[in-house]
Amino acid sequence: MFDYIVVGAGFAGAVIAERLASCSNKKVLVVESRHHIGGNTYDYYNDEGILVHKYGPHIFHTNSREVYDYLSQFTAWRPYEHRVLASVDGMLVPIPINLNTINQLYGLHLSSLEVDSFLASKAEKKDRIVTSEDVVINKVGRELYEKFFKQYTRKQWGLDPSELDASVAARIPTRNNCDNRYFTDTYQAMPLHGYTRLFEKMLSHPNIKVMLGTDYREIEGIIPYKKMIYTGPVDYFFDYCYGKLPYRSIEFRFETIEAERYQPTGTVNYPNEHPYTRVTEFKYLTGQKHPKTAVVFEYPQAEGDPYYPVPRPENAELYRKYQLLANDLPNVYFTGRLATYKYYNMDQVIAQSLTLYKKINSTTKNERPINGQKLPTYEP
Repeated sequence: MFDYIVVGAGFAGAVIAERLASCSNKKVLVVESRHHIGGNTYDYYNDEGILVHKYGPHIFHTNSREVYDYLSQFTAWRPYEHRVLASVDGMLVPIPINLNTINQLYGLHLSSLEVDSFLASKAEKKDRIVTSEDVVINKVGRELYEKFFKQYTRKQWGLDPSELDASVAARIPTRNNCDNRYFTDTYQAMPLHGYTRLFEKMLSHPNIKVMLGTDYREIEGIIPYKKMIYTGPVDYFFDYCYGKLPYRSIEFRFETIEAERYQPTGTVNYPNEHPYTRVTEFKYLTGQKHPKTAVVFEYPQAEGDPYYPVPRPENAELYRKYQLLANDLPNVYFTGRLATYKYYNMDQVIAQSLTLYKKINSTTKNERPINGQKLPTYEP
């Protein structure tokens, strides 16, 4: 008899499985439908011996000391600050838009104060901010919106920015300084030996058993357990009774290049005429020394593995119906991107599962019966 079955071996499931096993001495079975642990952060060495991320680049960054210290139990770190360039008007310029971007794009020599005035002169102020288009045009104006955001968003989401919730574009900052880093978090690093090695250590506790290539429904009614932690798609759990929740997927096309370097930085975005959205070169991320290099081209698509929940009001309403069903289940907990239909960064997923564990542990200590649970939330 297992105390818990955890559905999914990505960060959401692995973190809470590790906490339950090592801190609460619970016997945990982790069931994963894929043939590997690590979820979308899974990495491996390709045929040339280059470490690549199977599901596209995953760069760890966080402002949470708790999350950073937690992961540090399972990995040493390689300091890494990600930088992204965008291919615009025949140039490669920093993204997010900053002082360097504007000066390079327009052949100017503005200061920080001057670039604020420049962007203000371009901005078209909106009375109401409803869509992603509103966010960008309100902040930097239509010209920069057209150059950097409109076509990229159409490729990424299959929708015009005017059809997407404001939260999509609100994630993208604009800076008046020369900071070319993509992230500004306090902690920015990559697992020294890769994400898969990190997960192997996280799940190595003797109280944890892992089943790969297995849909949890295959073992329901066969392997006994008391409670479930579910990190898979919430609509699948309920047999799509209200319909499927929409997601965007990505086709990843990998290439090995007969050169030590392919591009000038870790990732280059292609917001306009190219069919792909970005190209990432993994050796920048991993620090690996190798005479060849490996890159991945990303082609967003409607079908495939679910990566990005589509943030539109009707989808949020559909999710709320599933959320109500989930809240009424007595011994099933839902955590992670797919189970809560929200795009989280890695650190947010980890924080969410750490928070859920604390809640479960507190409930157990106080010996209160579990009569349903609210889906955990994380406030950055």
